[in-house]
Amino acid sequence: MNQEDDVSEGVYEAIDAEAGESDDAEATRRDAGEAESSRASRGWWDRNADEYQSEHGAFLGDDRFVWGPEGLDEADAALLGPAAALHGKDVLEIGAGAAQCSRWLAARGARPVALDLSHRQLQHALRIGDGDVPLVQADAGALPFRDGSFDLACSAYGAVPFVADPVNVMREVRRVLRPGGRWVFSVTHPIRWAFPDEPGAEGLSVSASYFDRTPYVEQDETGEALYVEHHRTLGDRVRDVVAGGFRLLDLVEPEWPAWNSQEWGGWSPLRGHLIPGTAIFVCERD
Repeated sequence: MNQEDDVSEGVYEAIDAEAGESDDAEATRRDAGEAESSRASRGWWDRNADEYQSEHGAFLGDDRFVWGPEGLDEADAALLGPAAALHGKDVLEIGAGAAQCSRWLAARGARPVALDLSHRQLQHALRIGDGDVPLVQADAGALPFRDGSFDLACSAYGAVPFVADPVNVMREVRRVLRPGGRWVFSVTHPIRWAFPDEPGAEGLSVSASYFDRTPYVEQDETGEALYVEHHRTLGDRVRDVVAGGFRLLDLVEPEWPAWNSQEWGGWSPLRGHLIPGTAIFVCERD
């Protein structure tokens, strides 16, 4: 693989998890820049990776490629292309968590690299896979790979919702992709920002302006951000893709399937049958 660094084994960078999260975090809407957002995301996932994998690990599986809480599976959706065509492809998974998607790709003959900002998430990847997939700890806004290193890139709810400058991420992904490379990423559907983040009936009434792009921030008593998520309208996301140098091939809004009875935070069968919860952008590099 044409990469800046040898990532054939283990974790690229190991940094200790940060101190525990305050139980008294205040939820607010305020500005949060690139550095603050990155720092908050890394700290939050380091602190919460254990709980996240314990709560959602069974649904995600050890080697399943799921695009979001609806349960849309890449094995069925083939958004990266036909499964047979993945063989021999170099694939970058961004915001990989425990690298479940990368493991699914490897089983189909691809050569994935799983990248995540959180050291603790990558420890879970090592626990599950025992080093079967190369792991890289890095920020999605500064990918440590040479130009044209990958054929495909993907991200299932990783990185994109949490960065202050999504266009920079798009440009970085474009840089490391080869010409014609496909970039597929899923995010919270923008319309959900107008509704309370509740799985029940209380989550079905509009409570905020869809057009308010002010980030959602959880902060401690000193005002330090512990968690940051950035809202972009659907049009904003499309413009980000184009500004990053991609063509938008498809926009997938998964419907909630009858078999899925689980609640995942604000995602639920009740809401999922009425409003979209996930948006998946299928993009291609020139």
